[in-house]
Amino acid sequence: MDIKDIQNLIKFVSKAEVSEVKYKTKDFEITIKTPLGGSEVSYMQQPAVYHTAPQQAAPAAAQASAPAASTPAADAVSDDSKFVTIKSPMIGTFYRKPSPDKDVFVNVGDEVSNGKVVCVIEAMKLFNQIESEVSGKIVKILVDDASPVEYDQPLFLVDPS
Repeated sequence: MDIKDIQNLIKFVSKAEVSEVKYKTKDFEITIKTPLGGSEVSYMQQPAVYHTAPQQAAPAAAQASAPAASTPAADAVSDDSKFVTIKSPMIGTFYRKPSPDKDVFVNVGDEVSNGKVVCVIEAMKLFNQIESEVSGKIVKILVDDASPVEYDQPLFLVDPS
């Protein structure tokens, strides 16, 4: 099992929202634990060799590309600390519309409520609706349509007042 297979397995488990998955072969074992689609990932290899390279590589890749893509978001958050950020719960492609011929879910200035769909993220040919976890007004859209997003990347700024 190479790093690409492990990363795909992590994406799948994150998207499936299960708490734990174990995959075992004759000479390899991997356990992925996710508290509610979360962030804790554990790797183990059976024959007395602790396999740490994938554990370091997956978060490093996410951290390396997320700051580059979200530098304007970091400036906006520091200027507008009263705003709440809606973040991506997964890795995938961000879309503002449910399909190319439909209207966008939300625009700047629109009111959102808890549970309202604000975008979709495509991951492995599945379109996942992302719902707002806060009520308020959309202040800024931080990601361009059809752009790749990382786990926990800021997508929207919401004014909760």
